[in-house]
Amino acid sequence: MAITSGASDPEDSLGATLARMRRSMNLTGRQLAKRVGMSQPKISRLENGVGLPDPADVARIARELDAPDDVVVRLTELAEQAHNQMTDWRPMSPSLAIRQRDVADMEAEVRTLRVFQPTVIPGLLQTSDYIQAVLTPMQRLILADGAAPSAAAILEAVSARVTRQEILADPTRTFHFIITETVLSNRFLAPEYMPAQIQRLRDAAKQDNVTLGLIPADADIIVPPVHGFVLADDVSVEIDLFNTAISTQGRRDTAFYRQVFDEYERESTTDIEPILERHLEHYLDRLRGRHPGPDPA
Repeated sequence: MAITSGASDPEDSLGATLARMRRSMNLTGRQLAKRVGMSQPKISRLENGVGLPDPADVARIARELDAPDDVVVRLTELAEQAHNQMTDWRPMSPSLAIRQRDVADMEAEVRTLRVFQPTVIPGLLQTSDYIQAVLTPMQRLILADGAAPSAAAILEAVSARVTRQEILADPTRTFHFIITETVLSNRFLAPEYMPAQIQRLRDAAKQDNVTLGLIPADADIIVPPVHGFVLADDVSVEIDLFNTAISTQGRRDTAFYRQVFDEYERESTTDIEPILERHLEHYLDRLRGRHPGPDPA
């Protein structure tokens, strides 16, 4: 029995439409699964709207159910839209250590990580002193009663972030970092700790699996650096906010952020040594008690 375009109600969900089409051909979920080379539970999840539908799977099922081309196209578009709508405000633990472990779980599944940061050194490249300077005020802000965070809580969070950095030693993974030069001038910690942070950047940039680009302060930035983001394997994007994180696996979203990252990459330079040296001398002058003049950036 052929399915006509009129047999698919535009108001129906994707799963309900596929289920009705299957029943109209007197097929069980198991029979359909065998025909299209999928498992019966997968067919069930798709029809019940559980998880993200793969557009290719939807097209294959629709064609097996004798759907005309216009119905196949519409159902495939519904599957694409489901991906693009999966933007989620994720509740986060008040424990920064737990947050670090959650991020580590995400990073453990990633082969290629692209990170853009316009305000701070990326977490995977921070020294322990820099980490502490960044996380201490954040922990104070997220405590419900506004109390000062305990030293133990901060040290646990610092340790968890340092542990995350072990992933950089995995030669099967690649990391692309882009930061603005102004990141080097933002004063999150005392000047005596910045030389070590600059050396940390130098060391990381020497790794074969790490690319570190700097956007010079005098560069003509085409895309305003509104916020930082992490692009994981070109399939998900994560943006940290003060009290939560927003993430998406939408294909249009990830393609958009890959385009943004590529724009920043074109505006950056991997010849970072002159820039790092200039900032290092600035901090050393401050430590020597000399008047260093305005920040290099």
